[in-house]
Amino acid sequence: MPDFYYYPRCGTCRKAIKWLDEHHIQYTPHDLVKNPPSAAQLEKWMKMTDLPQKRFFNTSGQHYRQQGLKDKVNEMSCTETCTVLSNDGMLIKRPIMVDEKRITVGFKEAEYEEVWNK
Repeated sequence: MPDFYYYPRCGTCRKAIKWLDEHHIQYTPHDLVKNPPSAAQLEKWMKMTDLPQKRFFNTSGQHYRQQGLKDKVNEMSCTETCTVLSNDGMLIKRPIMVDEKRITVGFKEAEYEEVWNK
């Protein structure tokens, strides 16, 4: 069963949950803010995809802006990126849905349809 990492107050996360429920797709929910994924988990996920590291950041969030990450993120190593993200769940792009072979970062209905509705 896929793991679904989300922030309960996030509207995009709620849309993703609604879509998953309407399509009868089971998942294990995890609150990104209360229990952010470990740096090791994040590093594993980054290696599963060809997405750039920056894609794992919630670039529109206050924490991202407050920490001035816009100017740093492109220069960070994978290890540094994963450490920063694992220390503050509000920095992580959400939702993340992942199993042993697939991962999606953010919610786009067409992408969920392609990846998870099989």
